[in-house]
Amino acid sequence: MQTATTLNKTQLEILQMFKSDLSEDELLELKRIFVRFLAEKAKKMGNEIWEEKGWANQDMKRMVREHDHAPYTKSP
Repeated sequence: MQTATTLNKTQLEILQMFKSDLSEDELLELKRIFVRFLAEKAKKMGNEIWEEKGWANQDMKRMVREHDHAPYTKSP
């Protein structure tokens, strides 16, 4: 069975930018840049939530101790 995949705008733009082959070193460098970009976005989002909630370091310590999450249920 074959599934049709539609690329989003970002994927198409990245493909257009890299028409030529990259060396292994260049590809590794690009991956590192992209990971840093995503990490910065995650950090910014975390900081925004932190400020929005008005959390302090004590809150983080409490959350780490509480393990406030849904219990594990095994799928059939």
